[in-house]
Amino acid sequence: MGRPLPEGTRGILRPRAGLERFRIERTAPPPGLAPFVEFFWVLRWDLRGRPPHRQKVLTRPTVHMTFTSYLTGGTTRARIAGVVRDEFVEEIADEGRVIGAGFRPGGFRPFLDGPVSGITGRFLGVEQVFGAAGRALGEEVFAAAGTGEAVARLEGFLLERRPEPDEAAARAAEIVERIAAWPGLVRVEDLAEDAGVSPRSLQRLFHEYVGIGPKWVIRRYRILEAADRAAAGTGVDWAALALELGYADQAHFTREFTAAVGTSPARYARETGPGTIDP
Repeated sequence: MGRPLPEGTRGILRPRAGLERFRIERTAPPPGLAPFVEFFWVLRWDLRGRPPHRQKVLTRPTVHMTFTSYLTGGTTRARIAGVVRDEFVEEIADEGRVIGAGFRPGGFRPFLDGPVSGITGRFLGVEQVFGAAGRALGEEVFAAAGTGEAVARLEGFLLERRPEPDEAAARAAEIVERIAAWPGLVRVEDLAEDAGVSPRSLQRLFHEYVGIGPKWVIRRYRILEAADRAAAGTGVDWAALALELGYADQAHFTREFTAAVGTSPARYARETGPGTIDP
């Protein structure tokens, strides 16, 4: 048996192989930021003398604010990543770290002058949203000697700009959490009925606050659930899982999984499960 996966690896494809090359840690936000930020995170790697690593991530409906620094060459990058609809691959090399904030679905809207759908699929410089103060924050985060200090700088920046509570943002987060906890959900109409709103109102809420439609979110969480099951072990009854996740048949499930992950569910389980040997 392989080692259990640590918390915070959901969405990282072939996580055991990835964790041979990097370390990721998450911390909860302070109470003042909890309505907006889901977690702060730190990614660190040291691949000096080893080949670069390309990591594929199955993204969630989350906006991220990140500060990447390559410690070997001194290169830095501060950006805000909107929801990524399609494949997301990041390459790491040499030695470096990323300091990030992952916002709750809907949680970035109160910081943004416009609907979150306006930044979906886009990567903005932090200064494009927060101006000169965002540029100064990047300099502070990159200059911080330790990751704890870097996270504290980011945390303090967001606390200083903490918006007023937004009931619509909280509602959007609640509905996304409901999707994540409802693996067999298929239809937007069923979600709207469960939420007590019309499908049209639900679409408008997601456009403004989440950044992407509820149908995409439903489909993505079904694939995330399947990928988690595959990573947990190879003894998965794929036909039963397809039924549990609301697919019409196993073939439909296999096609959708393969399109998102890049390989079939059974093969992914063989390559990723706890019995595998990381390359």
